[in-house]
Amino acid sequence: MLSKLFQNRIFKFIIAGGVAAVFNLLLIYALIEMLNFNTPVLRNVANVIAIEISLVFSFFLYRIWVWPGGNWTFREVWLRQLPLYHMSAGSAIIARSFIVFPLLDWLGIDYKINTLIGILINASLNYLISDKLVFKSQSKQSKYPNQNKAEPENELYYPEGLGIALENNAGLPRNNEREIGSSPSTKGGKLEVLSVVIPAYNEEGSIVDTIESITNLLEEKFIPYEILVVNDNSKDRTEELLQYLNSQNSKVRYINNYYPNGFGFAVRCGLENFKGDAVAIVMADSSDAPENIVDYYYQLQQGYECVFGSRFIKGGKVIDYPIHKLIVNRLANLFIQILFGLKFNDTTNAFKIYKKEVIEGVSPLLSHHFNLTVELPLKAIIRGYSYTTIPIIWRNRKTGVSKLKIKEMGSRYLFIVLYVFLEKMLSRGDYKRKHTKHSSIRIKA
Repeated sequence: MLSKLFQNRIFKFIIAGGVAAVFNLLLIYALIEMLNFNTPVLRNVANVIAIEISLVFSFFLYRIWVWPGGNWTFREVWLRQLPLYHMSAGSAIIARSFIVFPLLDWLGIDYKINTLIGILINASLNYLISDKLVFKSQSKQSKYPNQNKAEPENELYYPEGLGIALENNAGLPRNNEREIGSSPSTKGGKLEVLSVVIPAYNEEGSIVDTIESITNLLEEKFIPYEILVVNDNSKDRTEELLQYLNSQNSKVRYINNYYPNGFGFAVRCGLENFKGDAVAIVMADSSDAPENIVDYYYQLQQGYECVFGSRFIKGGKVIDYPIHKLIVNRLANLFIQILFGLKFNDTTNAFKIYKKEVIEGVSPLLSHHFNLTVELPLKAIIRGYSYTTIPIIWRNRKTGVSKLKIKEMGSRYLFIVLYVFLEKMLSRGDYKRKHTKHSSIRIKA
């Protein structure tokens, strides 16, 4: 009985956590009492040092005893697992401090019970994130100890994903790249018409090149299409240029946004008016590669209901991405990955494609701004629509000014992420699509 208990991973996790907590207390005592860190400032420094050393200590304790085995290379341990473990512990602490404690306090729960519940939730989150993401490869290997072949699905590209994005100059092979997602749907027939929705606000410098490059490629590939541009009440010559493009090609049409100004409203206007069997959301600034629209289309023909591109997997690439935006992007996407337990690592990018029934299934949409780029894919995933991921190329705009203001969008992104997370955790599947296969991983031959 006792031996079986010590083989239980959750029990070992609790014991290891207790050992790490005692180690943390002893370390704080040693720093303050023995090394004279006894002024208010030095006590804070001692606390920070003790927490960091204790985190590293608990990481290796879990790595050796709770989730043993796995790859012990420098890249795997120090560049992947340890940063993720810091993120795991930090996310659990933030959730306890800023969500659980205030909520229970607001409900009038006694502080002793509040503290106990907070500690339990913190430990549970830390365990789930560690088991599902940080030490995932060890967890799988322990289930299949005799499996010797490589498991490419365990290979996550971060933080080395940044190196791939910045340095990889390879093209985008369409027949042998990794796909991460859920199984193709058996529903739905062949696509007839592909719609491309392009929101545009003051894009006179790039809208013509963007549309012509897309139409030329789709014509070349014999893909039936329509391009719907939503003019978001532009103040420049954008509407005049759209009128010219429509006169040259009847498959290119535009409407003026009838909602208030804003990226999310403009996309929502387009999603309410496209006529195709599937819709790709594409930026007006030529940042998205037309070739990837074709890649998306071919993947939908295989039966998937959504296709998500990632700039940060093998074969993906970004060009001239401002470094401060790149850092914020990776941190935001890592937070979403951990919260939802996803392998997909580029949720915030707008450039994705959905079948018509997916757009109907995730409605009504709430987002007014760029946070719509997160609401659409997360709702599609948690509501059970099949999807796959392919590498894509992104180029920074050459003309005009970016409309995304990170400082203004932070709280809006967080609101939508937490809103969808609450749906996932509390709705009991009320909005989930019925009779859909659960998530799996598919590797192309």
